[in-house]
Amino acid sequence: MNKAFTRETDDADDEDLALPPVPAGSKNYITPSGYAHLRAELLDLIDNERPKVVEIVHWAASNGDRSENGDYIYGKKRLREIDRRIRFLTKRLEIAEVTDPSVHHGGDQVFFGATVTYEQDNGVQRTVTIMGIDEANSALGQVTWVSPIARTLLKARLGDVLQLQTPAGVVEIEVLKVDYPPGAVALR
Repeated sequence: MNKAFTRETDDADDEDLALPPVPAGSKNYITPSGYAHLRAELLDLIDNERPKVVEIVHWAASNGDRSENGDYIYGKKRLREIDRRIRFLTKRLEIAEVTDPSVHHGGDQVFFGATVTYEQDNGVQRTVTIMGIDEANSALGQVTWVSPIARTLLKARLGDVLQLQTPAGVVEIEVLKVDYPPGAVALR
């Protein structure tokens, strides 16, 4: 079959970027800083990166034979990647429920955005921050609010002893500390 009659589709590429699961009937919670980060990435893609790649593809297309033109082929592929990321970010921002954890500053109950220090029954202490699905970074000690540890900790209070289900069995944990970021100070 002649290469001219084949068609590239974005549909196959979209399957690789399935949205991370949000529990049915719940919202996609995100902190204000996480929302701002995703929005900044989206605007950068739309305003800066995509126009640069379009310009390169336009220049490469004007050079003639597109089938052997690396700039054109790579540019078109990169353009599809950018468009896919733009669609993904747009969908995620549409369903985002911005929740400011600083409203709980000073509280002792665990809600979204809390930084919680807990101790396992074997004496190991860990600290995690409960974040949104699109912003959690495990390297920084952040967990998504749908993770098993976050689900166990949510709505617990300082001093509570909880049962955490792990692949190795049930582990008892005790909430030692609950922190929230301070809110913005109002100017008078």
